[in-house]
Amino acid sequence: MSAADTTTAKVPPARQSPPSGSAAGTPKAGKNPTSGGGGIPWLLLAPCLLILLLVLGYPLVRLVTLSFQYFGQPQLWGFQEAEWAGVENFTKILGDGEFWAVVLRTVIFAGGAVVLTMVLGMLIALLLQRVSGWVKALINIALVASWGMPIIVATAIFKWLFDTDYGVLNWLLSKVPGVDMIGHNWFASGPQGLAVIMLLVVWGAVPFVVITLSAGLTQVPKELEEAARLDGAGAWGVFRFVTLPILKPIIVMLTTLSVIWDMGVFPQVYVMRNGHPEAEFQLLTTYSFDKAFVVNDYGTGSAIALVTVVLLLGVVAVYMRQMLKIGEVE
Repeated sequence: MSAADTTTAKVPPARQSPPSGSAAGTPKAGKNPTSGGGGIPWLLLAPCLLILLLVLGYPLVRLVTLSFQYFGQPQLWGFQEAEWAGVENFTKILGDGEFWAVVLRTVIFAGGAVVLTMVLGMLIALLLQRVSGWVKALINIALVASWGMPIIVATAIFKWLFDTDYGVLNWLLSKVPGVDMIGHNWFASGPQGLAVIMLLVVWGAVPFVVITLSAGLTQVPKELEEAARLDGAGAWGVFRFVTLPILKPIIVMLTTLSVIWDMGVFPQVYVMRNGHPEAEFQLLTTYSFDKAFVVNDYGTGSAIALVTVVLLLGVVAVYMRQMLKIGEVE
Protein backbone atom coordinates (compact mmCIF):
# COMPACT_ATOMS: atom_id res chain seq x y z
CA MET A 1 0.00 0.00 0.00
CA SER A 2 1.42 3.36 -1.00
CA ALA A 3 1.79 6.40 1.27
CA ALA A 4 -0.86 8.20 -0.75
CA ASP A 5 -3.36 5.48 0.05
CA THR A 6 -2.71 5.72 3.78
CA THR A 7 -2.78 9.53 4.10
CA THR A 8 -5.73 10.50 1.93
CA ALA A 9 -9.03 10.78 3.86
CA LYS A 10 -12.23 9.83 2.23
CA VAL A 11 -14.48 12.88 1.61
CA PRO A 12 -18.21 12.27 2.03
CA PRO A 13 -20.33 13.01 -1.01
CA ALA A 14 -21.82 16.53 -1.26
CA ARG A 15 -25.29 16.83 0.20
CA GLN A 16 -27.85 17.77 -2.38
CA SER A 17 -30.24 20.63 -1.55
CA PRO A 18 -33.87 19.56 -1.34
CA PRO A 19 -36.23 20.62 -4.07
CA SER A 20 -37.89 24.02 -3.75
CA GLY A 21 -40.95 23.92 -1.50
CA SER A 22 -39.93 20.62 0.18
CA ALA A 23 -37.22 21.84 2.59
CA ALA A 24 -37.48 20.47 6.09
CA GLY A 25 -39.44 22.70 8.41
CA THR A 26 -40.82 24.82 5.56
CA PRO A 27 -44.50 24.34 4.76
CA LYS A 28 -45.32 23.65 1.18
CA ALA A 29 -47.06 26.17 -0.97
CA GLY A 30 -50.71 26.36 -0.11
CA LYS A 31 -50.11 24.83 3.34
CA ASN A 32 -49.33 28.06 5.24
CA PRO A 33 -51.57 28.03 8.32
CA THR A 34 -51.94 31.81 8.21
CA SER A 35 -52.84 32.06 4.57
CA GLY A 36 -56.45 32.90 3.85
CA GLY A 37 -57.04 34.07 7.45
CA GLY A 38 -56.89 37.80 6.77
CA GLY A 39 -60.66 38.06 6.61
CA ILE A 40 -61.30 36.42 9.98
CA PRO A 41 -60.68 39.60 12.06
CA TRP A 42 -63.05 41.57 9.84
CA LEU A 43 -65.62 38.80 10.16
CA LEU A 44 -65.39 38.98 13.94
CA LEU A 45 -65.62 42.78 13.89
CA ALA A 46 -68.56 42.81 11.47
CA PRO A 47 -71.34 42.84 14.15
CA CYS A 48 -69.71 45.72 16.02
CA LEU A 49 -69.10 47.67 12.82
CA LEU A 50 -72.68 47.12 11.72
CA ILE A 51 -74.03 48.42 15.04
CA LEU A 52 -71.76 51.47 14.86
CA LEU A 53 -72.88 52.12 11.30
CA LEU A 54 -76.54 52.02 12.32
CA VAL A 55 -76.15 53.97 15.57
CA LEU A 56 -73.71 56.62 14.34
CA GLY A 57 -73.78 56.49 10.57
CA TYR A 58 -77.50 57.05 9.94
CA PRO A 59 -77.90 59.98 12.39
CA LEU A 60 -74.84 61.67 10.89
CA VAL A 61 -76.13 61.25 7.34
CA ARG A 62 -79.54 62.52 8.44
CA LEU A 63 -77.92 65.51 10.13
CA VAL A 64 -76.01 66.43 6.99
CA THR A 65 -79.15 66.07 4.88
CA LEU A 66 -81.27 68.27 7.17
CA SER A 67 -78.62 70.98 7.28
CA PHE A 68 -79.09 71.52 3.52
CA GLN A 69 -82.91 71.59 3.63
CA TYR A 70 -85.78 73.81 4.68
CA PHE A 71 -87.25 71.62 7.38
CA GLY A 72 -89.85 72.83 9.87
CA GLN A 73 -93.02 71.54 11.48
CA PRO A 74 -94.94 71.15 8.16
CA GLN A 75 -92.16 68.90 6.87
CA LEU A 76 -91.90 67.09 10.20
CA TRP A 77 -95.58 66.13 10.16
CA GLY A 78 -95.55 65.28 6.48
CA PHE A 79 -97.79 68.13 5.31
CA GLN A 80 -95.11 69.42 2.97
CA GLU A 81 -92.10 67.97 1.26
CA ALA A 82 -88.68 69.11 2.41
CA GLU A 83 -87.15 71.65 0.03
CA TRP A 84 -83.49 71.91 -0.90
CA ALA A 85 -81.93 75.01 0.66
CA GLY A 86 -78.35 74.61 -0.53
CA VAL A 87 -75.95 76.47 1.73
CA GLU A 88 -78.51 79.04 2.84
CA ASN A 89 -78.74 77.61 6.37
CA PHE A 90 -74.97 77.89 6.76
CA THR A 91 -74.92 81.37 5.25
CA LYS A 92 -77.57 82.46 7.73
CA ILE A 93 -75.77 81.21 10.83
CA LEU A 94 -72.27 82.23 9.70
CA GLY A 95 -73.55 85.75 9.04
CA ASP A 96 -75.26 85.98 12.43
CA GLY A 97 -73.34 87.79 15.17
CA GLU A 98 -75.23 85.86 17.85
CA PHE A 99 -73.87 82.57 16.49
CA TRP A 100 -70.27 83.75 16.70
CA ALA A 101 -70.88 85.01 20.23
CA VAL A 102 -72.10 81.53 21.12
CA VAL A 103 -69.03 79.96 19.46
CA LEU A 104 -66.69 82.23 21.43
CA ARG A 105 -68.56 81.53 24.66
CA THR A 106 -68.37 77.78 24.02
CA VAL A 107 -64.63 77.88 23.30
CA ILE A 108 -63.93 79.91 26.45
CA PHE A 109 -66.15 77.65 28.54
CA ALA A 110 -64.59 74.45 27.20
CA GLY A 111 -61.06 75.82 27.44
CA GLY A 112 -61.51 76.91 31.06
CA ALA A 113 -63.10 73.61 32.03
CA VAL A 114 -60.34 71.57 30.34
CA VAL A 115 -57.51 73.53 31.94
CA LEU A 116 -59.10 73.38 35.38
CA THR A 117 -59.86 69.67 35.00
CA MET A 118 -56.34 68.74 33.91
CA VAL A 119 -54.61 70.86 36.58
CA LEU A 120 -56.77 69.59 39.43
CA GLY A 121 -56.59 66.04 38.13
CA MET A 122 -52.80 66.14 37.94
CA LEU A 123 -52.46 67.65 41.43
CA ILE A 124 -54.76 65.05 42.98
CA ALA A 125 -53.03 62.20 41.12
CA LEU A 126 -49.63 63.37 42.39
CA LEU A 127 -51.07 63.68 45.89
CA LEU A 128 -52.32 60.10 45.78
CA GLN A 129 -48.73 58.93 45.23
CA ARG A 130 -47.65 60.44 48.55
CA VAL A 131 -50.43 59.51 50.99
CA SER A 132 -50.90 56.37 53.00
CA GLY A 133 -52.83 53.40 51.70
CA TRP A 134 -56.06 53.95 53.63
CA VAL A 135 -56.19 57.66 52.72
CA LYS A 136 -55.66 56.75 49.06
CA ALA A 137 -58.47 54.19 49.31
CA LEU A 138 -60.87 56.77 50.79
CA ILE A 139 -60.04 59.33 48.12
CA ASN A 140 -60.52 56.74 45.36
CA ILE A 141 -63.90 55.76 46.81
CA ALA A 142 -64.97 59.41 46.86
CA LEU A 143 -63.76 59.88 43.27
CA VAL A 144 -65.60 56.83 41.98
CA ALA A 145 -68.77 57.85 43.85
CA SER A 146 -68.74 61.35 42.33
CA TRP A 147 -67.89 59.93 38.89
CA GLY A 148 -70.77 57.46 39.04
CA MET A 149 -73.33 60.04 40.15
CA PRO A 150 -75.93 60.79 37.44
CA ILE A 151 -75.61 64.22 35.85
CA ILE A 152 -79.15 65.22 36.77
CA VAL A 153 -78.54 64.41 40.44
CA ALA A 154 -75.24 66.29 40.46
CA THR A 155 -76.87 69.29 38.81
CA ALA A 156 -79.67 69.32 41.40
CA ILE A 157 -77.07 69.27 44.20
CA PHE A 158 -75.17 72.19 42.68
CA LYS A 159 -78.42 74.13 42.26
CA TRP A 160 -79.02 73.70 45.98
CA LEU A 161 -75.43 74.64 46.88
CA PHE A 162 -75.64 77.88 44.88
CA ASP A 163 -79.29 78.69 45.60
CA THR A 164 -80.03 82.36 46.23
CA ASP A 165 -82.12 81.89 49.39
CA TYR A 166 -81.05 78.52 50.78
CA GLY A 167 -77.63 77.98 49.24
CA VAL A 168 -74.97 76.49 51.50
CA LEU A 169 -72.17 78.35 49.71
CA ASN A 170 -73.74 81.77 50.38
CA TRP A 171 -74.12 80.84 54.05
CA LEU A 172 -70.51 79.68 54.33
CA LEU A 173 -69.09 82.72 52.56
CA SER A 174 -71.13 85.01 54.80
CA LYS A 175 -69.28 83.56 57.79
CA VAL A 176 -66.11 85.24 56.54
CA PRO A 177 -65.65 88.62 58.28
CA GLY A 178 -66.64 91.48 56.02
CA VAL A 179 -68.39 89.26 53.45
CA ASP A 180 -72.16 89.34 53.01
CA MET A 181 -73.41 86.86 50.42
CA ILE A 182 -76.89 86.26 51.81
CA GLY A 183 -79.37 86.44 48.97
CA HIS A 184 -76.66 86.61 46.28
CA ASN A 185 -77.87 85.34 42.91
CA TRP A 186 -75.07 83.46 41.16
CA PHE A 187 -77.07 83.30 37.93
CA ALA A 188 -77.84 86.99 37.63
CA SER A 189 -75.10 87.29 34.99
CA GLY A 190 -73.95 84.91 32.32
CA PRO A 191 -70.21 84.76 33.15
CA GLN A 192 -70.88 84.10 36.84
CA GLY A 193 -73.53 81.49 36.13
CA LEU A 194 -71.38 79.75 33.52
CA ALA A 195 -68.55 79.67 36.07
CA VAL A 196 -70.85 77.71 38.39
CA ILE A 197 -71.75 75.33 35.56
CA MET A 198 -68.05 75.00 34.73
CA LEU A 199 -67.37 73.90 38.31
CA LEU A 200 -70.11 71.31 37.94
CA VAL A 201 -68.54 69.99 34.72
CA VAL A 202 -65.06 69.90 36.29
CA TRP A 203 -66.39 68.14 39.38
CA GLY A 204 -67.76 65.35 37.21
CA ALA A 205 -64.69 65.10 34.95
CA VAL A 206 -61.86 65.18 37.51
CA PRO A 207 -62.31 61.58 38.78
CA PHE A 208 -61.67 60.05 35.36
CA VAL A 209 -58.59 62.20 34.86
CA VAL A 210 -57.25 61.36 38.34
CA ILE A 211 -57.72 57.62 37.93
CA THR A 212 -56.11 57.61 34.48
CA LEU A 213 -53.15 59.75 35.52
CA SER A 214 -52.65 57.68 38.67
CA ALA A 215 -52.35 54.58 36.49
CA GLY A 216 -49.84 56.40 34.30
CA LEU A 217 -47.76 57.53 37.27
CA THR A 218 -47.20 53.93 38.26
CA GLN A 219 -45.27 53.47 34.99
CA VAL A 220 -42.75 56.22 35.77
CA PRO A 221 -39.45 54.48 36.62
CA LYS A 222 -38.31 55.32 40.13
CA GLU A 223 -34.71 54.99 38.97
CA LEU A 224 -35.08 57.97 36.63
CA GLU A 225 -36.60 60.08 39.38
CA GLU A 226 -33.80 59.14 41.77
CA ALA A 227 -31.17 59.88 39.12
CA ALA A 228 -32.71 63.30 38.50
CA ARG A 229 -32.62 64.08 42.21
CA LEU A 230 -28.98 63.02 42.41
CA ASP A 231 -28.25 65.41 39.54
CA GLY A 232 -29.67 68.24 41.64
CA ALA A 233 -33.22 68.48 40.23
CA GLY A 234 -35.92 69.61 42.62
CA ALA A 235 -39.53 68.44 42.75
CA TRP A 236 -40.49 70.68 39.82
CA GLY A 237 -37.47 69.57 37.80
CA VAL A 238 -38.27 65.89 38.32
CA PHE A 239 -41.86 66.48 37.29
CA ARG A 240 -40.95 68.56 34.24
CA PHE A 241 -38.10 66.49 32.80
CA VAL A 242 -39.00 62.97 33.95
CA THR A 243 -42.68 62.57 34.85
CA LEU A 244 -44.25 64.90 32.29
CA PRO A 245 -42.55 63.42 29.17
CA ILE A 246 -43.57 59.91 30.17
CA LEU A 247 -47.16 61.01 30.80
CA LYS A 248 -47.39 63.07 27.60
CA PRO A 249 -49.37 60.48 25.55
CA ILE A 250 -51.90 60.11 28.38
CA ILE A 251 -52.14 63.88 28.86
CA VAL A 252 -52.73 64.44 25.14
CA MET A 253 -55.46 61.78 25.12
CA LEU A 254 -57.18 63.15 28.25
CA THR A 255 -57.00 66.73 26.98
CA THR A 256 -58.56 65.78 23.65
CA LEU A 257 -61.36 63.80 25.30
CA SER A 258 -61.99 66.64 27.74
CA VAL A 259 -62.28 69.18 24.92
CA ILE A 260 -64.77 66.96 23.08
CA TRP A 261 -66.83 66.32 26.22
CA ASP A 262 -66.80 69.94 27.42
CA MET A 263 -67.77 71.35 24.03
CA GLY A 264 -70.68 68.90 24.05
CA VAL A 265 -72.02 69.96 27.45
CA PHE A 266 -75.82 70.08 27.35
CA PRO A 267 -77.70 68.64 30.36
CA GLN A 268 -75.79 70.72 32.90
CA VAL A 269 -76.79 73.99 31.23
CA TYR A 270 -80.29 72.83 30.32
CA VAL A 271 -81.22 71.57 33.78
CA MET A 272 -79.45 74.36 35.68
CA ARG A 273 -81.53 76.93 33.77
CA ASN A 274 -84.78 74.98 34.17
CA GLY A 275 -85.00 74.03 30.50
CA HIS A 276 -84.85 77.61 29.22
CA PRO A 277 -81.23 78.84 29.00
CA GLU A 278 -81.03 82.59 28.61
CA ALA A 279 -79.01 84.16 25.80
CA GLU A 280 -76.01 84.67 28.11
CA PHE A 281 -75.97 80.93 28.93
CA GLN A 282 -76.25 79.60 25.40
CA LEU A 283 -73.54 77.19 24.24
CA LEU A 284 -73.40 75.51 20.82
CA THR A 285 -75.34 72.47 22.02
CA THR A 286 -78.17 74.41 23.68
CA TYR A 287 -78.21 76.96 20.84
CA SER A 288 -78.65 74.20 18.28
CA PHE A 289 -81.36 72.61 20.43
CA ASP A 290 -83.29 75.88 20.73
CA LYS A 291 -83.15 76.56 17.00
CA ALA A 292 -84.35 73.04 16.19
CA PHE A 293 -86.93 72.26 18.90
CA VAL A 294 -88.00 75.66 20.26
CA VAL A 295 -88.08 77.71 17.05
CA ASN A 296 -88.87 74.54 15.03
CA ASP A 297 -86.21 75.37 12.44
CA TYR A 298 -84.64 71.95 12.13
CA GLY A 299 -82.53 72.87 9.13
CA THR A 300 -80.77 75.71 10.95
CA GLY A 301 -80.39 73.62 14.09
CA SER A 302 -78.80 70.83 12.04
CA ALA A 303 -76.44 73.29 10.40
CA ILE A 304 -75.27 74.53 13.81
CA ALA A 305 -74.80 70.95 14.98
CA LEU A 306 -72.82 70.11 11.84
CA VAL A 307 -70.52 73.10 12.39
CA THR A 308 -69.98 71.81 15.93
CA VAL A 309 -69.06 68.39 14.55
CA VAL A 310 -66.55 69.98 12.15
CA LEU A 311 -64.95 71.89 15.05
CA LEU A 312 -64.65 68.67 17.05
CA LEU A 313 -63.13 66.90 14.05
CA GLY A 314 -60.49 69.60 14.03
CA VAL A 315 -59.71 68.77 17.65
CA VAL A 316 -59.47 65.07 16.75
CA ALA A 317 -57.11 65.91 13.87
CA VAL A 318 -54.81 67.79 16.24
CA TYR A 319 -54.91 64.81 18.61
CA MET A 320 -53.98 62.36 15.86
CA ARG A 321 -51.11 64.58 14.74
CA GLN A 322 -49.73 64.80 18.27
CA MET A 323 -49.98 61.04 18.76
CA LEU A 324 -48.15 60.43 15.47
CA LYS A 325 -45.37 62.79 16.57
CA ILE A 326 -45.09 60.94 19.88
CA GLY A 327 -44.92 57.63 18.02
CA GLU A 328 -42.12 58.92 15.77
CA VAL A 329 -40.11 60.09 18.77
CA GLU A 330 -40.51 56.75 20.52
